[in-house]
Amino acid sequence: MSVFGETYSKYYNLLYKDKNYKEEFDYVNEIINKYSNRDSKTILDIGCGTGRHLKFFKDIGYDISGVDLSENMIKEAKSYLSQDAGLFCSSASEFKINKKFDVIVSFFHVMSYQVSNAELRNIFKNVKEHLADGGLFIFDFWYGPAVLTDLPVVKIKRLEDDEIKIIRMTEPVMHPNNNIVDVNFEVLITDKKTGKVEVINETHKMRYFFLPEIEMFTEFAGLQVIDSYKWMTYENISFDSWYGLAVVKKWIEIIFSDLKLSVWLNEQVLHTQIRIKTFDIL
Repeated sequence: MSVFGETYSKYYNLLYKDKNYKEEFDYVNEIINKYSNRDSKTILDIGCGTGRHLKFFKDIGYDISGVDLSENMIKEAKSYLSQDAGLFCSSASEFKINKKFDVIVSFFHVMSYQVSNAELRNIFKNVKEHLADGGLFIFDFWYGPAVLTDLPVVKIKRLEDDEIKIIRMTEPVMHPNNNIVDVNFEVLITDKKTGKVEVINETHKMRYFFLPEIEMFTEFAGLQVIDSYKWMTYENISFDSWYGLAVVKKWIEIIFSDLKLSVWLNEQVLHTQIRIKTFDIL
């Protein structure tokens, strides 16, 4: 079954009913204010799901856009956000929007779903093309040292609402030479009214990352990692945190008579660092 098929999207909000979207929004908005030297007004959410994070950004005046691989999630996002414009069904590496954004975010470990090097190169390239000069890309990811320290185990999650009861069993399979974990889900959904049980089996391939690896991919794309944290904190990422946050900034390209330079801005300082990225004779 497709990782983000119709049934998955149908029960998505119930599966994540305990997720505190407001708290996560407050944290990310604080990160944006800390690192952006722009008056940020536009934001794109890659893997926006049903639009829960975007709603908070919309409420504070952002012009919001989102992409998601699931048509059903985009349909729900359009309903939840009361807008059709700016919401697209596409993969993270292939979407094309005729617009540049002050901020691009990607959560729910969307980056860890990019399991091949080619996928990662393509998504970072696509992000660069859609970021305004000096714009921020903020994303979460599985952190390799922590995954290998606290190995994934079999888990069972139970939850329900007025209509259905769900039991989700998770069985991981490690592929250490590829930095990948196969997360095998078996989901039992019981209709409380009819007693009918539906069984869903899905495999989510997840890649865990090391910071030098992320730095390499971002620099290859013309981006710069300017900070990283343990998710939902300002603490250094460490062995005890599976989930990390990366803050990435787009270099500003300046054309001289015979050189192309890439400059990235740190905080409010315009001349913090200059890096020669490419040499193009005009």
